Amino acid sequence: MKFFRLRGRHETGRQAASPLDRAAALYGAGRYAEAEAEARAVAGSRRRGDPYAPLARGVAALATGAQGRHAEALAAYDALLPAAVAAFGAEHPQALKVRSDRAQTLSALGRYSESEAECEAVARAAARGTGPEMPLVVAAARNGLIFAIGAQGRHAEAEALAREAIAAHGEQDRFALVLRLGLARSLNGQARHEEALAEAERADELHGRLPAEQRRAETGAVALAVAGALLGLGRGAEARARAASAHDACLAAFGPDHRRTVEARALLDRIDCA
Repeated sequence: MKFFRLRGRHETGRQAASPLDRAAALYGAGRYAEAEAEARAVAGSRRRGDPYAPLARGVAALATGAQGRHAEALAAYDALLPAAVAAFGAEHPQALKVRSDRAQTLSALGRYSESEAECEAVARAAARGTGPEMPLVVAAARNGLIFAIGAQGRHAEAEALAREAIAAHGEQDRFALVLRLGLARSLNGQARHEEALAEAERADELHGRLPAEQRRAETGAVALAVAGALLGLGRGAEARARAASAHDACLAAFGPDHRRTVEARALLDRIDCA
């Protein structure tokens, strides 16, 4: 996950230290419980009005969700959003990132129509903005929108949005990875499994080229997309092996209650009952 840095008189250079550097490093290393504790400590140590306090609370909420405690993460975002708006302004990238992260937590809780509406609103607001962070906010919000629409069964619409977002994003980074995975899911949802498998394999190639800290949050996601395509193609044994690999990886990385671990378990059960 991309953690934005404050810019201005308190951050005057690319190498300027941030009190959240350690929390961000722990998160990037997949040490989510430690990242949560560190971010909470930073938030508690800041003076009233210090903009690092809402940033730290955002990292803590993100790390909470990464441990599968999605309802708790949503409550944290609900409490954080007014503080982020007060600190930065409603259309600042920091505030929009909180909204985007909150919207994707809604999806993790199965509240897809709410997530869709919020992701769409965030993407529009970010597209109006300027600055180097705004394209990342747009890409994140579009990814959440694609997921939420697909989860409601509107797979052709999700496909069109994914293709548009991939073309607009342009970079070969984590956002390109998640957008390609969204495209693969939409194709699987339309029973276009050969195309889905090809897209999942492209995502796998990109996944392998990314630094570890950029790909760790997507643990298990590529294997799940591949497994879904293989199952649709009637290659059940291969599908089960990939789904089991995804489940084991997600269980180790995120715990049993994370939405991707649950998704992998459900796919395994579906394969075993077929």
